Amino acid sequence: MNRAEQSSQICCNMSIYILGVDVGTTSVKAILLDSDSRAVVATHALPTDTIDNSGTKAKEQDTGLIIDALNRCVASLPRDKLQRVLSIGVCGQMHGVLLWKALSCDWSSGDFFTARDTSQLITWQDGRCSSDFLTSLPKPDSHLSVATGFGCATIFWYMKHRPEFLEDFTVAGTIQDYVVSVLCGLDRCVMTPQNAASWGFFNTTTNQWNIDILKAAGFPLTLLPHCVPSGDLVGQTCFDWHGIPAGTPVGAALGDFQCSVYSCMSARTDAVLNISTSAQLTFAMPADFKPPDSPQPDSAISYFPYFDSVYLAVAASLNGGNVLATFVEMLMAWMKELDAESTESYLYEKLIVSALEQETSDLRISPTILGERHNPHCLGQVSNISASNLALGHVTRALCRGVLDNITSMLPVERLQQAGVSRIVGSGSALARNEVLRQEVEKVFPQPVVYRKNADSAAGAAMVLCDRP
Repeated sequence: MNRAEQSSQICCNMSIYILGVDVGTTSVKAILLDSDSRAVVATHALPTDTIDNSGTKAKEQDTGLIIDALNRCVASLPRDKLQRVLSIGVCGQMHGVLLWKALSCDWSSGDFFTARDTSQLITWQDGRCSSDFLTSLPKPDSHLSVATGFGCATIFWYMKHRPEFLEDFTVAGTIQDYVVSVLCGLDRCVMTPQNAASWGFFNTTTNQWNIDILKAAGFPLTLLPHCVPSGDLVGQTCFDWHGIPAGTPVGAALGDFQCSVYSCMSARTDAVLNISTSAQLTFAMPADFKPPDSPQPDSAISYFPYFDSVYLAVAASLNGGNVLATFVEMLMAWMKELDAESTESYLYEKLIVSALEQETSDLRISPTILGERHNPHCLGQVSNISASNLALGHVTRALCRGVLDNITSMLPVERLQQAGVSRIVGSGSALARNEVLRQEVEKVFPQPVVYRKNADSAAGAAMVLCDRP
C-alpha cells in the first residue's frame, strides 16, 4: 500500500496525528496533535544531557547526544499513533549554528538515525564574538542587529580564527534544520525566514541573504541555506522513523519562539507574555507593517518574522524565571555557609508562601542581573530599603513585581492598548509555578489575563501544519 492509499484509509477509519518536535538548548520535546480536535494527545520530553567543556565564552553542545535524546523522545510516544502520523513539524533554538557534511547521517541501525560528520552545536549563548569583533563585521542590510551567538557571526569568527574548521563541512543551519534535512534526505539546508533572521545578514522584507555584502567580506556563500516560506513543506521522510512511515511530509523548521506564540495566540488582538528562563512580551503587528531599514540597537523592541509576512513586536528580556532561580541559589549558598542547608524545592515553596502572605511591598527591585540586549550595562538594583520591608515575603514579592516592571518598561502597557490588544495570554514554566508572579501580572495589565498550561513550541510546530491547506 502506498502512502496516499494508507492516508486515505487512516482518514476514513480512525484519528490521524501530526508530530511536533522542539529541539531546545536543555531539552527535546515531542508531541502528537490530533488533527481534528487540535488537542495534544501524547507528549514526552527529555534533557539533552549535553555538557559544555569548551571554555567560558564558547558554548557548544554535543550534536550526537541531542539527536539521541530526540530519537528516544519520539520513540516514547505511542507507536500505534506514530503509525498514523500524516506530517511532521519541527522547531528549535534559534540563532545557533551546526555544520555538517551533506547526506552523511547514519540510518543503518533501524528506524532511527544517528548524527555523523557534524560539528558540535554552537548555541545562541556562544560568547566568542566580542564587541570589537562584531564592530569589525560589515553592516548588514537588515532591521535586526547581529550579536554573538548568531549563525553568520559565528561563521565569521571561524573564518578569522579557525578557517580550516569550516573546510570539513558542506552545509550549515540550525539544529532543527539539520533534523529536517536528515529526515528528508536533503543535500542542502532549507531554512525559513524565522531562523534566517536569527542568523543575521538576512533581509526579511526581501527574504534574501545579504549576498553582495557577505561575498565582499569573503563569507563562504556555499554554507548559506536556501530559504522557503515559514509553514511550507520541504520534503518527505526517506525512511520509517519510529513507526512513522517513509514518505510522510515534513515542514521546514521553524523558530521555537514563533511556535510558542502560535500555540497560544488564538486571536490577533492577543498579546503573549511568556516567562520561563527568560521573559518575552509580544503581539502581532498589522499586516501592512514593515520594519525599519536598519538595526535599532538601543530599542527594547525587536520585530521578528512570523507567518504570512506578518511580524511580531517582541520585548525579549534576558531576565525572567532565571532571576528567581538565582535568588534561590543565593539563599541556598548563604544557608550552607550558616550550616543550615535546605533543598531548592522546599526553599522555593517557602518563598512563594511568604510572598502570598505579603500582598504588597514598597521595596523596589530592578532585577536586571544579566543586563538587557539593548542596555547590557544596566544591572540590577534594590531601592527604597527600610527596616520594615526586609522580610522574605517583601523581597520575594518585590522581585516578582520587578520582573514584570522590567518587561513592561521595554514594551509599555500603553503601547499594547494603542495596538488594540484586548487580552494577555500568559505562558511559561515560571508563570505556571509561581502564583505570586501571576498575581503581579494581573496587577500590571489592565486587560484580562488568561493562562495556557499547554502552550509550548512543539505543539505550535504541529499546529502550524494542522492549519495549513
